[in-house]
Amino acid sequence: MNIHAEPISSEEGSRLGVAVRVQRIEKEEFISLTDIAKFKNADDPRFVIQNWMRTRSSIEFLGIWEILHNPDFNRVEFDTVKNHAGSNAFVMTPSKWIELTGATGIQSKAGRYGGTFAHKDIAFEFASWVSVEFKLYLIKEFQRLQKAEQKQLGWDVKRNLTKINYRNHTDAIRAHLIPPELSGKQTSLIYASEADVLNMALFGKTAKDWRDANPNEKGNIRDQANASQLVCLANLENLNALFISEAMQQPLRLQKLNRIAIEQMEILTSEYSRRLLGEGETQSAM
Repeated sequence: MNIHAEPISSEEGSRLGVAVRVQRIEKEEFISLTDIAKFKNADDPRFVIQNWMRTRSSIEFLGIWEILHNPDFNRVEFDTVKNHAGSNAFVMTPSKWIELTGATGIQSKAGRYGGTFAHKDIAFEFASWVSVEFKLYLIKEFQRLQKAEQKQLGWDVKRNLTKINYRNHTDAIRAHLIPPELSGKQTSLIYASEADVLNMALFGKTAKDWRDANPNEKGNIRDQANASQLVCLANLENLNALFISEAMQQPLRLQKLNRIAIEQMEILTSEYSRRLLGEGETQSAM
């Protein structure tokens, strides 16, 4: 996940006026400690981070996190650092911590768009040290962004699954229904006919019927489908490709696909399935 920096957007959090960047590093979310530190000291956030890393409790937390998540963590060097932590002469920076211990939970980047990023576990701990109130706002906003991203990802996955299965579906038509040497127009008519088999099975109407009934709508009948219908359509396309390979005639295929669509939509539109698919927050079924 690479979420563009934006101010905390909850109604209460917006008054904090801090943009906190989030990046995905090796499939894990890392949050900018530099941005969090600006809440306490906008002019010198590095000083805030260094102060936090001077405390023994912070070093112990960082070390335990690395022991749990990083098999290459240098425990010997960690013990040395921990023994000095908290003393008046002790100074620790993110880059020094990484160099000494081989830590992976904190990443330090130079440059205009760089700064110090930390795994969300560490970032939330740092945010708590900066301000408990800020930590709560940060967690709330982070969860909102994750939810929004997962919702979009889930929709894209379902839509892409449909597109992939459609390619498999058209390959089956080419192999079993299309005679050789047909023109492009002829093959497109066959594809459209098979697409309407699925449209009739799932939506009860052809693409033309839908366009005639909805002249002002953009896209096509499938673009208006909700998540449950897209999942069902993906399954129907696979099954139709199988039926075509078995030389099943179109009327019988349509009858079987319609019965399967009814059964699957009854399951997919149940309360439990709607929660799994996020249907409660998407457009209603057609």
